[in-house]
Formats: sequence, structure tokens, C-alpha cells
Amino acid sequence: MEITFYKYQGTGNDFVMIDNRQEFFDIKNQALVAHLCERRMGIGADGLILLQNRTGYDFEMVYFNADGRLGSMCGNGGRCTVQFAKQLGVISDKAYFLAADGDHYASIAEDGTVSLKMNDVQAIECADNFYFLNTGSPHYVEFVEDLTQYEVFQKGRSIRYNDRFKAEGINVNFAELAQPDEPMFVRTYERGVEDETFSCGTGVTATAIAASFKGRTSPVKIKTLGGNLEVAFNRTGEIVSDIYLIGPAVLVFEGKIGV
Repeated sequence: MEITFYKYQGTGNDFVMIDNRQEFFDIKNQALVAHLCERRMGIGADGLILLQNRTGYDFEMVYFNADGRLGSMCGNGGRCTVQFAKQLGVISDKAYFLAADGDHYASIAEDGTVSLKMNDVQAIECADNFYFLNTGSPHYVEFVEDLTQYEVFQKGRSIRYNDRFKAEGINVNFAELAQPDEPMFVRTYERGVEDETFSCGTGVTATAIAASFKGRTSPVKIKTLGGNLEVAFNRTGEIVSDIYLIGPAVLVFEGKIGV
């Protein structure tokens, strides 16, 4: 079988995108998904996303981790799927779609920037040295110094596989607070990829919310290894609403691959 695919990236977080409105793709074939995401023998990506028809919505986004397993919500992937839907002619500049964590709205600006409405955050665990919250995917956030030299892979992996988190898995974010008028620097170790990625949309969202407990106000500007994002939100205590993840989503290339 030959599959037509599209490669998208959102601040360096890259995805294989497939138009599955005809439902030809076997969503139970984890080995195929992992092969397509593999960077030497396949196309190479942090994850794979199927765009599908769904009654009552413009489309459904089905996200897989690079290891082939169905994933939870992916913020950068969501923004890329919105751009992909526009490329396919499914939408124009606004979208209402279904993802793993429920309904989402999004809009595309004239410059291509995608604003994606994330689901409300209902509870935040504030510990002495970290924050734990779910922004569509579970996230651990820790603020550190000298993040450029920080051992993100080693320390992130140790947290992801510690006794508390190893069963479900956790995405681990390390952030460096800058001056209020400068972007925060964030680096993320992602479960499912099991490595540091250039950017993580739900991780950036979680970090921006955590930073509000340290005096940052919305919108929070964030720098990742792959580019810049912005997160806007309203927080009342531990309830966070009107959350928007804002940034670019870019088509890299398209092609066909035999499987």
C-alpha cells in the first residue's frame, strides 16, 4: 500500500499528517505508526496525526505518539492539524474539532499563526519544587537555573520513570524564569517520544500556568528550542480557563511512502 503523507512542524515539534477521511488507515497498527515516525527507516516525526470525519465537528484529530500508541492531547499537533485542515479545504480560518481530551476551537490569522483554545485546567498541585497539572496531557513543571546547560534528558527521564509517574508516564518540563518582559525558556522531555523534543504545546501551556504562581501574568511569552509561543489564560485560584496556545504551524513537505 502507498500512503500519501504531509509533514508539519510547530516550533520544531514535527508530525506526520494523514488525511484519513476515507478511513483507510489501520489505527490499531502500532508497528506501522512507529515505522512512519522513525527518523532513519521511516519519515521521521515526534508523532503521527490522522484527520478524520466526525459528525457535529469540522474534523476529528487522532494523535499517536512516536512509539505507535494512541496519545493524549498534543497542543502543537492540534495547531498543525488546523493548518492541515485548511490545506485540505476542510475549513477556512476557523475550526471546531474533536481531540482525545474533548472539543477544541481554533482560528488562523493572516500570517498563519494558529490560536488553539485548550481545555480548562481544574486542579494544580503546587509542591515545594515542582508543579503537576493536566493540560490535555499530564505535565510536571520545575523551574531551574542555567537551562541551556541543564541535563534535560537525564533528569527528565528519571522523573518520568520514578515510582509515582512510571505507570501512566509524565511529560517533564524545565523552565528558566527571565525578566517579566522577556520570554521564558522551556525544555521538555516527552513521554511516548522518550526524549527531549524541540517544543511541546501542552508542556508550554502547563509551564505558563505554573509561572503564574511565580508572578507571571497572561499572556506569557515562551521560547523553546524550536521557536516562540505564547499562552493566554485566566486563572482564579487553581481553576484556569480561556486558555489559548498561540504560534506557528508550518507545512514542511509532502510525499508518498510504500508500506
